[in-house]
Amino acid sequence: MDFYYDHMCFACGEKNPKGLHLKFQADGDKVKTVFTPQAEHEGYPGIMHGGLITTVLDEVMARCVNLLGYHGVTARLELRFRESIPIGTEITFEAKIINARKKVVDLEAKAYLPDGKVAAEATSRFMVIGKMEAGKMIHQE
Repeated sequence: MDFYYDHMCFACGEKNPKGLHLKFQADGDKVKTVFTPQAEHEGYPGIMHGGLITTVLDEVMARCVNLLGYHGVTARLELRFRESIPIGTEITFEAKIINARKKVVDLEAKAYLPDGKVAAEATSRFMVIGKMEAGKMIHQE
């Protein structure tokens, strides 16, 4: 059974009109994205919603799995919020692989405020579900 990427991912899909439209870059063994939350990303007044912070951290970790040439899904995710993220502030999200095995990848990610403080951090375990191949995902049995 083949799965095809339809570009509607809420985090990165360019065809999703309500999505975050995240763009990523590899930087050595890390993957980064920069995001500036707007009013529609608010939880409490003036502060980015924690669920959306979680979404971006999860997505940047998923891109690390892609660096290995695979697609994966989140099996476990643990977060710690350290500082609030103000609306209108450019935030750098960064992730790296901690351990990679045949079907399991362990990762960590952080969200950095402009002054370098860590606003949020996450650890996760992804399950590998398929190989990347020319824009499509081939399911692994």
